[in-house]
Amino acid sequence: MSIDASRLHGEAIVIDAVCPLLATPRHLDLYRRGGLTAVAPTVGGFNGGAASALRTIGRWLKHIREHDELVLVKRAADVARAKAEGKLGIVLHFQGTDPIEDDIDLVDAYKELGVGIIQLSYNVKNRFGDGCEERTDAGLSRQGLKLIARMNEARVIVDCSHTGYRTTMEAIEASRAPVVFSHANPRAVHGSPRNILDEQIKAVAASGGLTGMVGFPAFVSGASRPTLDAFIDHIDYVVQLVGSDHVALGIDYFDGMAPLMALDEAQRRYDGYLASDTWSAASYPPPPYHYPQGIETPEGLPNLTAGLVRRGYGEADIRKILGGNWLRVYRAVWGG
Repeated sequence: MSIDASRLHGEAIVIDAVCPLLATPRHLDLYRRGGLTAVAPTVGGFNGGAASALRTIGRWLKHIREHDELVLVKRAADVARAKAEGKLGIVLHFQGTDPIEDDIDLVDAYKELGVGIIQLSYNVKNRFGDGCEERTDAGLSRQGLKLIARMNEARVIVDCSHTGYRTTMEAIEASRAPVVFSHANPRAVHGSPRNILDEQIKAVAASGGLTGMVGFPAFVSGASRPTLDAFIDHIDYVVQLVGSDHVALGIDYFDGMAPLMALDEAQRRYDGYLASDTWSAASYPPPPYHYPQGIETPEGLPNLTAGLVRRGYGEADIRKILGGNWLRVYRAVWGG
């Protein structure tokens, strides 16, 4: 019996666990139209300390309070409730540890506010470890080891995206809870320096965690407009390497992508990222940035479900990839 992709997408829990596009709530409707159950705005990270993060979190908490169709996600059950009630779950996510500054007690404060996942670095070195774009690969610092322990105690998910190879491997070894790459593709499929090695994918899977597939075009293929099949090739590779329990979505839509930002503004932002060494030209080519065909924006995500059906995936595996695996990790770290 053939699978009805539209029905399956509508019934499944669908989670995009990396949504810098939602630094502000103005693009939420794109995710609603895409059938998402939960999304993860980037509310802090590499571009500001505690004060900046708290302002962003405060704006989001106010927006959630004022909009009954939104649910702040602190536990796995909040995602299930959002699905049952036809609402959209909001998971607060840091892409980097700048908001922690030099005080890991802030991990507990952020956790109380709803920040359930923190990425260790964003491409460059910080006080906790090295990023994947850094000249060195020195691994976790002493403070980094303390940070992992505190995140485990506070039940915050450790995210190794954008983080150096040695730092990721040491973080996975140090953590007592599942670790994730919220958004990273296998380098074996496309050789971007920002993509990750098989050893990293295997280590995260062995921890009980997962790797979220990212749609940023330069991490998908060498084409300026990657195909949906090229994106699914990354899913296939990880499934074959570690099994369908350890692959998910962290598509990483951001406001600099086409068609949401004019090319001249995207270029100015790109030049700023290069000048600050936040990005490198080796990993990040200049704009425009066209996400894979069919899922150019979040509202196209039903096309991904249809693509997985065409690729021959069964219903159970598709449900895991779309959101079930994230829900399992949420339950393991945050509780039911």
